[in-house]
Amino acid sequence: MKVLHLDKNHELLINEFKKFGFENDEDYQSSKAEIEEKIHEYDGIVIRSRFKIDKDFLDKAINLKFIGRVGAGLENIDCDYAESKNIKLISAPEGNRNAVGEHTLGMILSLFNKLNKGDKEIRNGLWQREQNRGWELDGKIVGIIGYGNMGKAFAKKLRGFDVEVICHDIKPNVGDGNCKQVTLEELQKRADILSLHTPETPLTINMVNTDFINKFEKSFWLINTARGKSVVTEDLVSALKSKKILGAGLDVLEYEKSSFENFFSGTLPDAFRYLITSENVILSPHVAGWTIESKEKLAQTIVDKVNKHFVNPTSETNLLEGKVNEFADTAKDKINEALNSETAKNIKDKANEFIDKAEETIETASEKIKEFANSDEVKKGIQKSKDFLNDLFKTKSKE
Repeated sequence: MKVLHLDKNHELLINEFKKFGFENDEDYQSSKAEIEEKIHEYDGIVIRSRFKIDKDFLDKAINLKFIGRVGAGLENIDCDYAESKNIKLISAPEGNRNAVGEHTLGMILSLFNKLNKGDKEIRNGLWQREQNRGWELDGKIVGIIGYGNMGKAFAKKLRGFDVEVICHDIKPNVGDGNCKQVTLEELQKRADILSLHTPETPLTINMVNTDFINKFEKSFWLINTARGKSVVTEDLVSALKSKKILGAGLDVLEYEKSSFENFFSGTLPDAFRYLITSENVILSPHVAGWTIESKEKLAQTIVDKVNKHFVNPTSETNLLEGKVNEFADTAKDKINEALNSETAKNIKDKANEFIDKAEETIETASEKIKEFANSDEVKKGIQKSKDFLNDLFKTKSKE
């Protein structure tokens, strides 16, 4: 196979492709039009987000067998058209999901503890403790929209906290031991924190707008490490001003472009100006999945999937992996069915009833012990013991 690499990635990707016997060409500078002139020569391309792969591009890629997207989302690729031409789409959400989970948690803890604000004040000679009193995560209800690779990784990071985690997803039965799946209405009724982990689709573009925000029963914190266009920035700013949204952690922005590095050279939108001056907003430059470790894991994920589909598609390992995954999916469905069954609900109700009775028994026993400890009989017994010890001490002293 002949593969064209359009973005720089971890070196292991090309090195492993060489071991497969692939011919690797690198072109990190040519324009899209220049790439289109030679794309017919290649069986595969590897790209991050350099440009959109549309119908015109795919029509020129007459020999293309796969597109390796070193990242999670595929919104920059005309997926339906590519699949109609039997082009395999390979993404790598498994490679940076852990990084996204950690970054999301870090944003929440930074907002709750006002770390950015406190750090800035100390650097400017201010030592203000009361003004930087924060909040604790324990006891909060964390709502996740989008429970795929990223949402699951974030929920896993929350296991060490005394929080309740709920999620909403368009797919049924995605909840697990780390998170309970609920309707969007229930999430909006109960959540203290909302974290977005959705792809960019017609359903998610401009999803978080004024109407969506006002359906939340409580004021809440918003974290977005997914896609910038999911949040209408002007509506977010209005909610921050009214305190319907208590604070926001944004790794992605509505204004992002492929040339985002040049964003600051023009006139900045008023809503963005508000964000960069707000003390209860934390911003990062789309790096939630961008770590030293994820760079390598993303590349390895692409290598593994290309190997599975094109190099050793019938290997015993791949066949076994397929069977294991099939078994795991079936087991997950059965477990979810069991957890949602009437029997499970009855057991849970009985368990809660038992716990309530046990707590009542403990409380009653505690009261009885206190009553006994304060009774006249106990007091008389204690006094007799004291008298006996005093008499004994006096006798020993005389001897």
